[in-house]
Amino acid sequence: MNIEEFDFDLPKELIAQTPLKERTASRLLVLNKQTKAISHHHFFDVKQFLKPGDCLVLNNTRVLPARLHGIKEDTGANVEILLLHQVDGDSWEILAKPAKKVKLGTVIRFGDGLLTATVTQIKEHGGRVVDFAYTGIFYEVLDQLGEMPLPPYIKEQLPEKERYQTVYAKEEGSAAAPTAGLHFTKELLNELEQMGVCIAFITLHVGLGTFRPVSVETVEEHEMHAEFYHMDQNTADLLNDVKQSDGRIISVGTTSTRTLETIARDNHGTFKQASGWTDIFIYPPYQFQAVDGLITNFHLPKSTLLMLISAFAGKGAVMEAYREAVQERYRFFSFGDAMFIYA
Repeated sequence: MNIEEFDFDLPKELIAQTPLKERTASRLLVLNKQTKAISHHHFFDVKQFLKPGDCLVLNNTRVLPARLHGIKEDTGANVEILLLHQVDGDSWEILAKPAKKVKLGTVIRFGDGLLTATVTQIKEHGGRVVDFAYTGIFYEVLDQLGEMPLPPYIKEQLPEKERYQTVYAKEEGSAAAPTAGLHFTKELLNELEQMGVCIAFITLHVGLGTFRPVSVETVEEHEMHAEFYHMDQNTADLLNDVKQSDGRIISVGTTSTRTLETIARDNHGTFKQASGWTDIFIYPPYQFQAVDGLITNFHLPKSTLLMLISAFAGKGAVMEAYREAVQERYRFFSFGDAMFIYA
């Protein structure tokens, strides 16, 4: 399948640069994947499309302020690094800019020496592994010195760090937000629970590979980045009960979807406690085993995320929905509007 089949024209002005003041004020395009019917709403209307016995599955990962600006200890040259993931203890894999100036043994100082990083390894793809040294608690130092790693298509500064976190973010480790969850407030989640909709949490730490463009000509050639996931036994039991009771599992975001499908695939359509790294690549045709509905944002042309929702709802229906979203001037990408796909 050629990746050009997942291309569409998107005016630059539709790329949301800042979040709305009210999380639930975003617009919501609703697509019935059976009838292909499209309707237009606001996100707070999502309650109309959920019912008792449904289960929302949310990714509770928390975004690290993973972008750091420092200087090389030997030359004083400016260096920017981006944390990718923790290797072990105080050892982290990072991206550095300019990478060619960051060699094995290079020491980088941040915040007048509050934090230092020593390069211990150079990876094949151009990344680096560094060992951090600091006094105190690493995440507190990082919160003091780091910036949110906003996607490259967002050019505006984000004055409030928490606006790039979901209200239920808990487990530190993401290099990017699970943006479908940004539309929820605690009040909306409480309302849904009072309706009889159950709320479940899983963790998938989003890597920067989520923004990596597909550089091959055919979909099948693309290799996915691996991301760490975790589901505890309580969540597994809850989801198995929902399935057995003919309730719907509604995945919030492509990250939750990839986690659920990874675990269900490995357990014959059921769930159990699991942790690991998933590089599952979902594209048409794909037989979903876990997810019955999907809440998601609008994704980049020719992206693996667009391929995933095309596998869920049908490529033709999704591309038509995107065409209509452009025509109706929806806001796209991380800080943009949302889409609910259901049967």
